Amino acid sequence: MLRSETERDPDRLAAALAGLRVYQTASRPARPPAMPVVARAGRAVLRDYGGSGRPVIMVPSLINPPDVLDLLPDVSLMRWLATQGLRPMLVDWGTPSPDERDLDIAGHVESLLLPLIDAVGRDAALAGYCLGGTMALAAAAIRPPAALALIASPWRFGGFPDDARDGLGALWAQASETAETIGMLPVEVLQAAFWQLDPARTVAKFVDFGSRPRDDAAAAIFVALEDWANDGAPLTLAAGRDLATTFFGEDRPGEGQWSVAGRAIHPDALACPVFDIASTTDRIVPLASAVGIGRRLTLAQGHVGMMVGSRSRESLWQPLAQWLRDPTGG
Repeated sequence: MLRSETERDPDRLAAALAGLRVYQTASRPARPPAMPVVARAGRAVLRDYGGSGRPVIMVPSLINPPDVLDLLPDVSLMRWLATQGLRPMLVDWGTPSPDERDLDIAGHVESLLLPLIDAVGRDAALAGYCLGGTMALAAAAIRPPAALALIASPWRFGGFPDDARDGLGALWAQASETAETIGMLPVEVLQAAFWQLDPARTVAKFVDFGSRPRDDAAAAIFVALEDWANDGAPLTLAAGRDLATTFFGEDRPGEGQWSVAGRAIHPDALACPVFDIASTTDRIVPLASAVGIGRRLTLAQGHVGMMVGSRSRESLWQPLAQWLRDPTGG
């Protein structure tokens, strides 16, 4: 990809490689200690960030670790929510083993997420980010929470561009034999798909990073985000197949044909208030894929930028906290 994007510009190639080297050799502060575990369901745990008020169960994507919601001590939605009259708790999916090869995305909801919700009780709100929002919506249909917030969460997979859907299908075709052999889909396969969504931008960010001051606060966030994006547990075989075929290939959620715990999930039938947050500039989860129900908040920030960018506290964190405290207040 780097060669194809810079084949007519050797200086750009050199700058991108230099930026990559700066990223690779950057210092990494120690991660803060993991927060206490308040519930377990198989390999998944629920981590308590303290605070008081309504419990909020935050559901991250299965892809990449949950760290983007607690990126750095001063760039952490979870820690900030704990100061806002709420008690946030974060789902940590843990690492699957090959003997879970048949656990699909619905199975993650049924056997891991629902027991964690049951451990907290129905006075809790659910909030999901990315694919975690898709899963939180399914859980809310089965165990109605006090409220459901969806952040950059896809539901209508037919709303993704055709090239993105076709690209993931082609990637699955290439990777499926290896995935079948090991019983899992490595996260590196999906990361390659994300790079291909906007290869020019992937190169440009490293060109830019190589010219930044080393002690720039934005540089620390860049390093933390790249570490997050390039890390993560594999998906189970069935979850990887689901993502490529059931979701992106067939759009079963958007068509009302995705079943969890024996029932088809229909967002319009949810028995709780919904807050749907999406962005017009999200290249990972485009606005057209949002479920489009309940209260809407449309931002103009990228998929990750809305969560950890310089304007995230004002544009997303504050409206989210206010709504979670009073989801029926208008």
